[in-house]
Amino acid sequence: MAGPEFIYVMKDLRKVVPPNREILKGIWLSFYPGAKIGVVGPNGSGKSSLLRIMAGVDKDFNGEAWPAEGTRIGYLSQEPELDPALDVRGNVEEAVKSQRELLRRFDEINMKFAEPMSDDEMTALIDEQARVQDQIDAGNLWDLDRKIEIAMDALRLPPGDAPVE
Repeated sequence: MAGPEFIYVMKDLRKVVPPNREILKGIWLSFYPGAKIGVVGPNGSGKSSLLRIMAGVDKDFNGEAWPAEGTRIGYLSQEPELDPALDVRGNVEEAVKSQRELLRRFDEINMKFAEPMSDDEMTALIDEQARVQDQIDAGNLWDLDRKIEIAMDALRLPPGDAPVE
């Protein structure tokens, strides 16, 4: 029986920053699905650089780093870029736009079932519904709004309708 697949792998990773300081050297990591990780170290030791590489934000490194196929990694920078035209909740919603789109598409598909269609169209719609539902299930997105509220509370964000200034 094969062991579980890794959700993320990093092999012999090195990162050099100007003027020629190596902040990450020979990093080897592998994470199983569902693993809880923490990155601890003194200021300037490369914690944020490591996380930016893992998220695919920083591609300027030596070595290998990749998530498992179909894995999506989010990254919240220490100083996030916020849209001042949106309120707090609007900025948070920007971070979950693709997840929200899956839920919207699922609802749209379900509404189409009420319309007349051929057997082939019905089969295609059922197949698409199954694909979208699998993605929603995999991301555990059915209670996305509740998770957003919990995250906003845990991060001690201002009320959702507060302006971003």
